[in-house]
Amino acid sequence: MDPLGARSQFVEVQTLSTWERQPDPEGEETEKEYNDSLVSKQAFPSPFPYREDINRKIVLYNGDVALLNCTAIVNTTNETLTDKNPISESIHTHAGPELRDELFKLKGCRTGEAKMTKGFNLAARFIIHTVGPKYKTKYRTAAESSLYNCYRNVMQLAKEQAMASVAFCVVSTTKRGYPLEDATHIAFRTVRRFLENYGESIETVVFAVTDMEEPTYRKLLPLYYPRSEEEEHASLPLIPADIGNSEGEPVVPERQIRIAEKPGCLEVDSEAETLDSDLGQVGTHAFARMEGDVDKQRKLILQGQLSDATMQKQHQRNYNRWLCRARAEDLSDIAALKALYQTGVDMCGRTVMVLVGRNIPVTLIDMEKALLYFIHVMDHITVKQYVMVYFHTLTREHNHLDSEFLKKLYEIVDTKFKNNLRAFYFVHPSFRSKVSTWFFTTFSVSGMKQKVHHVETLQQLFTCILPEQIDIPPFVLEYNARV
Repeated sequence: MDPLGARSQFVEVQTLSTWERQPDPEGEETEKEYNDSLVSKQAFPSPFPYREDINRKIVLYNGDVALLNCTAIVNTTNETLTDKNPISESIHTHAGPELRDELFKLKGCRTGEAKMTKGFNLAARFIIHTVGPKYKTKYRTAAESSLYNCYRNVMQLAKEQAMASVAFCVVSTTKRGYPLEDATHIAFRTVRRFLENYGESIETVVFAVTDMEEPTYRKLLPLYYPRSEEEEHASLPLIPADIGNSEGEPVVPERQIRIAEKPGCLEVDSEAETLDSDLGQVGTHAFARMEGDVDKQRKLILQGQLSDATMQKQHQRNYNRWLCRARAEDLSDIAALKALYQTGVDMCGRTVMVLVGRNIPVTLIDMEKALLYFIHVMDHITVKQYVMVYFHTLTREHNHLDSEFLKKLYEIVDTKFKNNLRAFYFVHPSFRSKVSTWFFTTFSVSGMKQKVHHVETLQQLFTCILPEQIDIPPFVLEYNARV
């Protein structure tokens, strides 16, 4: 207990300034940039819109999380709950020896889990212990999922225990090798989604950082917690392409379970099925596959005598390699172009994807990265029927995609891309683009010609897609009104 009249070392959370009240450090100059920039005039909706009620709950605090007087603080540790990192050591020092005895009774904690103890001599009533993942590029997806679970499980505990405030340290320590910026993206989006969906009872969420971590947190906070509509629009191009699902959880499409109706039932007329078709009823996962003679297949490849089924398998393997590359590579520079994005649905309820030709500087960007980004974004969209809207409006020579690139893209993508594409709307085509499209769909690719529809005005497009279901760039609207 502090001597009478002595100043307490603990910090009251209520005295800290919320993110909503913290001014933009760039001041009026930044606001002018927002207003003058093209981005601020765009009509694309942000996945993280300006929410004053959520911003009032967020606090960025530069200091020791162990000194905060709130309902619970977060301790980042290892699987045996004995990690020797600066945050854990500070918490143990202020909490006292009882904490170590309490942790011994918990018998460890798995990566991504969260376990709770009393705060003992801390100002905080509780300590929530969580174990961040060890980061390796090869297992990036697993690390992202584990880190998401850390933040999600902490917030879940806070909700279940009716906690008014919770203070996070940076969960993944330097020792575990998780890149700070990547970890911060996951932390912010997970907490934001939880507050949106279940955060009515939670009054304050504190992000406690050090001097080294604060610049990264300040840079990324406006992306997920914009303090004004201007900041929301200005931050939009900087938001990563992969923002997870509605809970902020990383999405891995191949892990999603798809249930077929009566998968084990055979049709009445299929009495004369062969062994191959019977085995097909088992499933298509790795344990259900029967591989043929590998040496024989290699010989057939050399002789060019592969069967259609084998060719299809080869194509699928090739596509999977591209998909793995797309998920492992940093594509934020391509995402910032806002050339490809998902909008609403058409009149048949099919997902609408928009491609903006003028936003693709073909001569300035790495087109292989653009190809990877297309695969990354479209892979989970194409599992069901969809349509594409391509705005050719005001494109120039440096925006035109080469026919060889388009042919390569068509040859790489999975069959679901082609089969589930129901229509391709080519908006504001020029005479040259019509001719190029005719040659390309006639001689380079098969099955595309009947899906391409040239649309001269937006009014024609609105007969298939309602105006409120599609986000149209302002320059396209202006051009359409003028022409």
